Amino acid sequence: MKIVGLFLLCCALAHGAVCPTAQTKDEATLVQIERTWVRIVEQHDTVALSCILADEFEEADSKGALITRASMLASAAKQGGGAHSELSDMHARIYGDFAYVRGLAVTRTDGGKPPVEGRFTDIFIYRDGRWQCIAGHESHFPESLLSRE
Repeated sequence: MKIVGLFLLCCALAHGAVCPTAQTKDEATLVQIERTWVRIVEQHDTVALSCILADEFEEADSKGALITRASMLASAAKQGGGAHSELSDMHARIYGDFAYVRGLAVTRTDGGKPPVEGRFTDIFIYRDGRWQCIAGHESHFPESLLSRE
């Protein structure tokens, strides 16, 4: 019996950290989750990211490709790139246990490349006491908004 208990404990530790629970069901919490998401990706914190992304997560990227949870976690784990994203114009809407967040993102990378600008929409479900992103969509702007200011 001790071996079974030890095995279950090891599996739980390998699966990741304990995710937050009892998150508030309000717009401010969802906007904060988006800000946290950007920060933990920049820090390559796949354990924290796994708490945000639901098991069935898929995102349609700006080129139309579908990115699964496993692919998103693998991408976040990679070191390098030096990308930094700034979010703005975010708003959230809640419909019971479902919600979405829409906003603007400007991503800059090391190396002098022009920033990538776009709009995103993330869809969340409230499950297990926390918001989990189940789907997302990202669209890049063909022309920079920054250059028009």
